[in-house]
Amino acid sequence: MDVKELSINLGDAIHTHNFVAMRDAVGELPPSDVAALIEELTGQNEVLLFRVLPRKLAAETFAYMSSDRQETLLRAMSQEEVAAILNEMAPDDRTTLLEELPGAATKQLLTLLSPKERAVATTLLGYPEKSVGRLMTPDYLAIHSEWTVGRALEYVRKYGHDSETLNILYVIDDRGFLLDDVRMRRFLLAPLDTPVSELMDDRVASLKATDDQEAAVMLLRQTDLTALPVTDSDGMLIGIVTVDDVLDVAEIEATEDIQKIGGSEALDEPYLAIAFNRMVRKRAGWLVILFLSEMLTATAMSFFEREIQSAVVLALFIPLIISSGGNSGSQAATLVIRAMALGEVTLADWWRVMKREFLSGLALGSVLGAIGFLRISIWSMFSTIYGPYWYLVAVTIAFALVGIVLWGTLAGSMLPILLRRLGFDPATSSAPFVATLVDVTGLIIYFSVAIVVLRGTLL
Repeated sequence: MDVKELSINLGDAIHTHNFVAMRDAVGELPPSDVAALIEELTGQNEVLLFRVLPRKLAAETFAYMSSDRQETLLRAMSQEEVAAILNEMAPDDRTTLLEELPGAATKQLLTLLSPKERAVATTLLGYPEKSVGRLMTPDYLAIHSEWTVGRALEYVRKYGHDSETLNILYVIDDRGFLLDDVRMRRFLLAPLDTPVSELMDDRVASLKATDDQEAAVMLLRQTDLTALPVTDSDGMLIGIVTVDDVLDVAEIEATEDIQKIGGSEALDEPYLAIAFNRMVRKRAGWLVILFLSEMLTATAMSFFEREIQSAVVLALFIPLIISSGGNSGSQAATLVIRAMALGEVTLADWWRVMKREFLSGLALGSVLGAIGFLRISIWSMFSTIYGPYWYLVAVTIAFALVGIVLWGTLAGSMLPILLRRLGFDPATSSAPFVATLVDVTGLIIYFSVAIVVLRGTLL
């Protein structure tokens, strides 16, 4: 049955309140598709369809829905229905839901959980915000090194339905300390009488529950695994973090960085969902700071008022000069910020980055300087707009562009590293901020070069 036919049948079933047909229409779909169908509905129809889902499918579908739709469904359902959903949800998905709700609502929902699930939820919520502990789930399979492959597979058959993933089995000792992780593929290919210890390589990548969630993103990228073990400070295995949750974190972090690089505070909510006044407040702060900073440009120009009056032609190139410096600085800042986010650049690499950007600045500045020199030279063949000293003006523009682009690349590349060294988020060194900084200093470089080159002629 194609999507169009499914939608028609589902729509007819909802219209006639044919609950059996509604359940049959979505019963074979994966939870993500069911969630997408429900989010296309409005009002009571979405609640109606959600209520006819089998309990397990409802819990899995609920985890794929947006936070707004989740809250809508929670308000529309009875306490018994909410309790059934929450108790059936995966612990990590439930933690994500509870931490986004107001404190009073979270406390109320915790009372609906069974004692066992409440203990799990309280433990996970007890970890710091944005820590790995908030992402992990205690649903995993752990075996012992002295077991055979056959015994391990029997254990998987018996308890595997409760595990978040079966791709990896974790080996622990009698006290629960993590020894190794072994991929299921090795168990399936090994003889049944092979000891688990022979499958171990004693190389395991793990996270601490108190680690920042970004650490999970970095480690998962390095190891190419689908799940990572999480231990306490003593090395005892207490949970795992799966790739789906880490990908969500990566998306959120990337979104925040992009918004900050664009010269705004992170919105923390979808663009169309955030309240208008909150969005204005988050954008206004940086705009005011940048506006006040740009006022320094006028101050810088006032210092060179006499030079501008003596050589008006210099004023023609001010937009060109400051935009070139700002653009080069923004480029460098964006590249370095992203490299730091991916772990390609660390604080220890600052000297390598500086040398690389110094050479890049010289090369890029030379390219722009050559273009500027040729533009003035060619134009002067057909016009007298640049006056009799057009050659010196062209030289001034060429050397100024080299200096300003060089300064822009150095400032843009070093500022994120400096902010990280001071404990701030490098993404706050946004492209507009770097451009503003380079605008002011670029004017100083420009007029300083002009004073040297044009002394005794126009100045």
